[in-house]
Amino acid sequence: MISKNRIKYVHSLEMKKYRKKEGVFVAEGHKLVGDLLESGSFACKYLMATDEWLEQNKNLLEESLKHVEMNQVTEDELRKVSFQEKPQQVLAIFEQPEYVVDVNEEANKNLCLVLDDVQNPGNMGTIVRMADWFGIEHVFCSIGCADIYNPKTVQATMGAMARVQVHYVDIPEMLKNLDKKIPVYGTFLDGENLYQKELENRGLIVMGNEGKGVSEVVESFVNERLFIPNYPEGRKTSESLNVAIATAIICAEFRRR
Repeated sequence: MISKNRIKYVHSLEMKKYRKKEGVFVAEGHKLVGDLLESGSFACKYLMATDEWLEQNKNLLEESLKHVEMNQVTEDELRKVSFQEKPQQVLAIFEQPEYVVDVNEEANKNLCLVLDDVQNPGNMGTIVRMADWFGIEHVFCSIGCADIYNPKTVQATMGAMARVQVHYVDIPEMLKNLDKKIPVYGTFLDGENLYQKELENRGLIVMGNEGKGVSEVVESFVNERLFIPNYPEGRKTSESLNVAIATAIICAEFRRR
């Protein structure tokens, strides 16, 4: 049985100010919760699950949840708490991790993503998921980006946040202090053809806001301008690509090389 106070507390975490105050976030579903528990990167504070999930995850519970408060719940009880239309057996509350990374060191040897005010939670989560697919372990976000711990964003990552570190930083300040030898890629209409441009397997890939693209101040730090050509050339087409789709195309081409 779940108390009314517990239900109220979980629902409060839909709002960023309460997530920030408590330093936690909500994750739902056997795949997502399982990935976060197995990663060891996120401390679990509380878990509620159906008896079926608890029975199927005995080993995981013994390893990861020895001292975690848990409630066995029915599907109906879970539905009262869940942010999902169709809850998937388990809901957990995790601590927000604190990461420390040297962007110069990381970008000098690997590819990293930089998101400049990507505001849609679905786009944000999808980009993190794609970063995971293409082996990109660090995503640097402007303060204006969607919150990675928004329930919709968490769900959209499909567990990728267990392997991809998301950092919220002052992007212009970060780029200002970046080693000048590190390539900073960005997509623009006047950029070089992505498929003909020589690409390095390191550096920063900047992706901009859904409507405005890359801001002027961030654009000033881009030293490698790219363009994703439409096909066939000269054909009338959509004005732009969704930022998550564009990110996938760019990351795929970098990795193809």
